[in-house]
Amino acid sequence: MRNRHALALTLATAATLAAGPAALPAAAATPANSPAAKAHCPQLSKKLTWYGDNRDRLQQMIDERGRCGSHRGHDQKRPVAAFDWDNTVVKNDITDATIAWSLHHDKILRPASWKSTSKWMTDEADKALTAACGTDVPVGRPLPTSTDTDCADEIFEVREDGRTMSGAAAFAGEWDHRHTVPQYAWVPQLFAGHTVPELESYAAKARKEALAAPVGATQTVGTHEVPAYARYYDQQRDLIRTLKKAGFDVYIVSAGSEPVTEVWSKGVGIDRKHTIAIRSVLDRKGRITTWNQGCGDVPVNQGEAIPYIDGKRCWINQEIYGVQGKSAWDRQDWSHRIALGGGDADTDVTFVGDATGAHLVLNRNKSEFMCRAYDNGDGHWVVNPMFIEPLPRKTDPYPCSTAAYNEHDGSKGPVLREDGSVVPDQADAVF
Repeated sequence: MRNRHALALTLATAATLAAGPAALPAAAATPANSPAAKAHCPQLSKKLTWYGDNRDRLQQMIDERGRCGSHRGHDQKRPVAAFDWDNTVVKNDITDATIAWSLHHDKILRPASWKSTSKWMTDEADKALTAACGTDVPVGRPLPTSTDTDCADEIFEVREDGRTMSGAAAFAGEWDHRHTVPQYAWVPQLFAGHTVPELESYAAKARKEALAAPVGATQTVGTHEVPAYARYYDQQRDLIRTLKKAGFDVYIVSAGSEPVTEVWSKGVGIDRKHTIAIRSVLDRKGRITTWNQGCGDVPVNQGEAIPYIDGKRCWINQEIYGVQGKSAWDRQDWSHRIALGGGDADTDVTFVGDATGAHLVLNRNKSEFMCRAYDNGDGHWVVNPMFIEPLPRKTDPYPCSTAAYNEHDGSKGPVLREDGSVVPDQADAVF
């Protein structure tokens, strides 16, 4: 059993987190901005296509903030880059791929009750899942989802849309909509009873199949048609490699299950220490439970504080910069913020917005994120179409002035700048 997934952090781990990123080696005698120094600075590949001048803008940030730069931060720590995972570093969703593989291979264990898997699950969802999956299989044994279409359908619909196949809400109650979303938190809870190595093996097998499937391939889960393929983006792989060569600490911050994300992140050279996702609490036998490790002032919980919107900031502040307690939810000073953030959706808007050097956005037409990106308040927002199967241009403007911001209570409101002014509606310009 790995300590990072256990209930409590060790004193050694806590000390590491409190210390923050490791210090860079002393700068070389050659001036950082001299032609001789620049000639040896890590460079992004010019063989890979980026939109407009995005490669040059990212290269400039790397040159300025990396080992070739003259100002690495007030406390001279290594600069940090952080990326979301699904549809940011890879095309398509690795959580969906893992769930699909698990349903095809009967790897979901029957819970004692479906309602026990999530504190927000409704009676309607509990009844729908019980009716679809039955009660013949003993508790803790695999459900026959490879042949039971109704059961596979109901599970996937709850995960995908937070609804039952009949359209009833699967989750209800109160939660902070900038800290969590129940169907995301439900994914590791769905694998309760398995060990971390077991879940990693499922993710590895799903990864192998997804990378082998041709681009555009689909598969059927129950009656759902979903992507069957995934691809690492060559541009992001190159960007991560270049950042690391330039002296950056590079992290993945995902709202997926951590064992699943770790299987994939090593494909771009990111190790477990630098992979942050939903961390399940394990029981004494090393099995995943429905409880998660907490962040900031939120202790061990049942999904209230996952790396989601503001939660990603919390986890970055806590795990990378050692910020403890309620302050982990707040924007930190310049020297305790990431230099580069990369994402594709509203779930990433807060931590990507915290970046001090570059905010890299893959355009998936997500309103709050694109409002921030196109408003470009600090001039450092870098917008790029998806590298594989980019979306067409959004025909209507993003409703930034009225209904693009995701409020804590789940309602929609205007996107505001730091000075309180309203971001005007934005036209989609990069596609």
